[in-house]
Amino acid sequence: MGHFSSMFNGLARSFAIKRGKNSGNCSVREAVEAMAKDAKKNDLILHSSGIVSVDGSNNFASVFSKRGQKGVNQDCFIVWEEAVAQSSLDLDSDKKLHPFNIWKHSFLQTCASIDRELEQHRKIDSFNSGTTSLTIVRQGDIIFVANVGDSRAVLATTSDDGSVVPVQLTIDFKPNLPQEQERIIQNNGRVFCLEDEPGVHRVWLPDEESPGLAMSRAFGDYCVKGFGLISVPEVTQRNITSRDQFVVMATDGVWDVISNQEAVQIVSSTPDRAKSAKRLVECAALAWKHKRRGIAMDDISAICLFFQTPTLSHQVHANCYNGESSNVNEHFFFFFPIYWNVDFV
Repeated sequence: MGHFSSMFNGLARSFAIKRGKNSGNCSVREAVEAMAKDAKKNDLILHSSGIVSVDGSNNFASVFSKRGQKGVNQDCFIVWEEAVAQSSLDLDSDKKLHPFNIWKHSFLQTCASIDRELEQHRKIDSFNSGTTSLTIVRQGDIIFVANVGDSRAVLATTSDDGSVVPVQLTIDFKPNLPQEQERIIQNNGRVFCLEDEPGVHRVWLPDEESPGLAMSRAFGDYCVKGFGLISVPEVTQRNITSRDQFVVMATDGVWDVISNQEAVQIVSSTPDRAKSAKRLVECAALAWKHKRRGIAMDDISAICLFFQTPTLSHQVHANCYNGESSNVNEHFFFFFPIYWNVDFV
């Protein structure tokens, strides 16, 4: 579990309790760690390059990571599939709470908890370093997306003419976005580009040429937390239809050199889905050599989440909120690009 305990605690708290692991028997942390242990034992959890394919589930995940050349930076990700029966979900306690509001509240609390925990962590220099975060939770036919930073989620869907087209699900939170820049300036931070990096806007302290953060939201990086940098996630939702094929979640090391359209074409044209993330990462690494010649390659990591089995033209999922089915699967896809103990570059 390591440094991700807060994310697991926050998002899995309700499920741990509803499965009978309440605070009367053990702490939420212990309950979640027990869930993670069981998931790892049953091959439901993945936190390094590889694939996840669970029997009885139409979900399929392919992940791959390639270390860059910018010091000790290293991306990290977690894929966790956990199923919960409807009978264990106490959704009738407050029918006024919309599922989106429940997840948004959970994401907001979780991200705040992570930031607090990092500030107090003795072994992590969260003053001069930090991390972005991109998280997807799938619940039936709905995906909930929480984004902190400039990693990106792109949905691949089928157009009317049968071609695969991208739909960007998240915003790259860069410092020059109007609402982000306004907040930073109001908090006495500065936003500008270096002469040798035209177009790359960074966050700077009021009176120092530091730290030069290339995103406007992140965990950690407390040196600029009082100057407009925040860790508040943007939370959105989207209904998944039979036209939707997969989601690509990747760090900026991919999107700096690969367009959304190129990414979905690379993944959709890979014959073996298990190798799709690796192929995307390898294509991005090659693009760095051609498009960013002389510039140190960033870390490059990607997760490809497939919604359908290859043999099915479509799939139907239960919706636990309308009472039409007795079962629902809740699938957790966690993605954490990590850059501890170095300045963002």
